[in-house]
Amino acid sequence: MKAIFDTVSYNCSKLVTKSYSTSFSLATKMLYKTIRADIYNIYGFVRFADEIVDSFHDYDKEMLFNKFNDDLESALKDKISLNPILNSFQYTFHKYNIEKSLVDAFMKSMRLDLYKTDYLTNEEYKDYIYGSADVVGLMCLKVFVKGDHEKYEELKETAMALGSAFQKVNFLRDLKADFEGLNRTYFPNTDLKNLDENSKKDIINDIENDFEKGLSGIKKLPIEAKFGVFMAYRYYRQLLKKLKKTPALKIKDTRIRVSNPKKIELLMRSYVKYQLNLM
Repeated sequence: MKAIFDTVSYNCSKLVTKSYSTSFSLATKMLYKTIRADIYNIYGFVRFADEIVDSFHDYDKEMLFNKFNDDLESALKDKISLNPILNSFQYTFHKYNIEKSLVDAFMKSMRLDLYKTDYLTNEEYKDYIYGSADVVGLMCLKVFVKGDHEKYEELKETAMALGSAFQKVNFLRDLKADFEGLNRTYFPNTDLKNLDENSKKDIINDIENDFEKGLSGIKKLPIEAKFGVFMAYRYYRQLLKKLKKTPALKIKDTRIRVSNPKKIELLMRSYVKYQLNLM
């Protein structure tokens, strides 16, 4: 029965989320059950594409990426795929009428990671972030507002800002892995070999501006999504807080993390703020 296969597909996307990101998985659990599965479906898709370009060093990444892209196109066209991750994603894609341009922009940025190692201009940097993060936020927003076009347009800019903030925090905390492991530098006009406090401050100020804009949108989200997104916001703000306290030259030699006990503390504190409307 097709229903059994669809359930297996959804469970695969959920497993991918839980296996790759405890923080995102925790935040997703705070969403209402009515939308939780669709966020797993989106995450599974973007995680697999990202893994191809970031992790499969012993294989022909371009061949794998092209095959994944072909399978994606077929899944969206045929409304089914024997790849369970793509099968669950196409379901959510069609259910909420997600724009194909968002998917295309995401895949474009992922493809850049196959060969592009540095971003020399602000325009290149912004284009990459739009495709790798902002559009993921917009896909999720489609789910959060249940396809309501008017609400989507109202919150579109703030969702993009929040996606940008999350991605830039990831860039900053992953400097060591990106620079030494993948030979990538995303921040333009920044010497990562000699990252100084002024450069770090400029990056953090930019992120905080995105967070401020993103928070204004979180406050306007439907109740089904508000607390889960707020939890993700709080987690990334905690990461940024730790990055601010870390000397610039040390950032590229370590990877800042939030411990599991701290995540639980954040969850409890976030819930209190949410219940008391102190967001």
